[in-house]
This record gives sequence, C-alpha cells and structure tokens, in this order.
Amino acid sequence: MEFQTVALSIPDGCNLIFGQTHFIKTVEDLFEIMRSTCPQAKFGLAFSEASGACLIRFEGNDQSLQEAACANLEKIAAGHVFLIFFKDAFPINVLNAIKACPEVCSIFCTTANPVEVVIAQTSQGRGVMGVIDGYQPKGIEQEKDRQDRKDLLRKLSYKL
Repeated sequence: MEFQTVALSIPDGCNLIFGQTHFIKTVEDLFEIMRSTCPQAKFGLAFSEASGACLIRFEGNDQSLQEAACANLEKIAAGHVFLIFFKDAFPINVLNAIKACPEVCSIFCTTANPVEVVIAQTSQGRGVMGVIDGYQPKGIEQEKDRQDRKDLLRKLSYKL
C-alpha cells in the first residue's frame, strides 16, 4: 500500500464539504438539499462512483463550481466520495441536512481552508484515509483573542 496526499484546488471565496457516500442517488439528493436549505447559494457538487461505470457524476447551479468539483475528484480518484463547493452560504447552514442524507456515510471536512486529502493506493484502487484541514495551531488564545472570537461571531450574527 502506498500513501500520498492530494491538495484540493478550492475556488476563491468558496467553502467546501467533502465526504463519503455510497449510492448514485447521492448526486440528486445533495442537489436538493443545497437548493432547499440555502436557495441563495451558488454551488457545484460531484460524486465518484465505485462500481458499474465508475463515473464522476455532478450537479449544481454554477457551472464553474461543478467543473471545479469534478476536477478535484479526478485528482483524488477514489470511489464513493463527494465534494461540494459553494458560495453565499456557510457550512453551518447546510451541514446537518447533508449529514442526514441517507446515502452520506461520513464527512471528512467542511472548511474554507487549504485541504490535503490523504490517499491510500492498493492494487484494487484508491481510498481516502483522512484530510489535513488548514494549518497547525500556533498557540493558545489569550484574552484579546477570546474577545476577537466573540466579536467575530456577533459580526456574523451567530451570537447576540
């Protein structure tokens, strides 16, 4: 078995959700979830089949984000994973609905940070072992950092 990492190419201003799923129906279900949960969001999603035609299936309401999701799944080249790129919404707005999708097995990450996907390669194919999301911690927050965190949450209207 060989390990490698694949850096995702994230379109400017996008958040992403990257996870594992198991059925071709996922593409349409995730489209419906994104559309009904955050109708204002621009998004593109892709899903890699692991049997049959083994195609990368895609949907969305933004062609460039659909193309970006497909291109990234081509680089990952593992079956039964999905990737959603989206703008004009935050992961917190859609994550619970996506986790509740019957086909979704797990979420590897949801972020706007740089992401590297850790891949294992065997004679059968490739699989996702995990992700590296963002950067290492640089220290422990101090009182000013705590206040900045609280101010940011209020600025984003997530706290009173």
